[in-house]
Amino acid sequence: MSTTEVEKPPQTGFFGNLIFNIAVPVLVMTYLSSDEYLGPMWSIAFALSFPLAFGFYDLKLTKKINPFSVLGIVSVILTGGISLLKLPAEYIAIKEAAIPGLIGLAVLITQFSKKPLVKALILNDQLVNWPKLNNTLEEKKLTETFNNKVAVSSYIVASSFFLSSVLNYLLAKWILVSEPGTTAYTEELGRMTALSYPVIVIPSMILLIIALMYLFKQISAVTGEPVESFLQQ
Repeated sequence: MSTTEVEKPPQTGFFGNLIFNIAVPVLVMTYLSSDEYLGPMWSIAFALSFPLAFGFYDLKLTKKINPFSVLGIVSVILTGGISLLKLPAEYIAIKEAAIPGLIGLAVLITQFSKKPLVKALILNDQLVNWPKLNNTLEEKKLTETFNNKVAVSSYIVASSFFLSSVLNYLLAKWILVSEPGTTAYTEELGRMTALSYPVIVIPSMILLIIALMYLFKQISAVTGEPVESFLQQ
């Protein structure tokens, strides 16, 4: 590897996230929650152990604290605690809505700081050569102009998390209707996890992609150079 290349930290990947955070927990809660197998409580504990272990593995692999990995771990712990304590499903719905809602608020609040969260979300160092971009903006005295474009993207990204928050709450309220601690409730929890991807993740990802495409276009429009010249090789 040449000295000019940036060594990318190892990542767990899309399929790893899909398998351990969604597929395996769904299968366990759907097919092993009856009394003849693990039972409703043990199946929840076993199912949630996969995303929990995967979250810690991701932290160890990347060798840095990722706020979103931490939030994922906290989310799993809260889901397990609420379920094992047999608290009303309303608590799950509130928890499901609170986490993306808090991220959306963080995106808006940090927009007024020197390190907007939107840059870490869609324009991180692995994607954009920030020293080169910042130098170009400073030379052309366009830093403030570009920051205004970043602010617009922050509103788009924040809206994606607020949308996720609303959809999370509605999905939990719609699916979790059985008594906590029963096999039916555990199966519903698995169904909610399975549906969260097409119902919640896909619409949110569309908005994130729109924000990314918008910023790519603005990088080119503001600097007058192709966006490819500011991307990491």
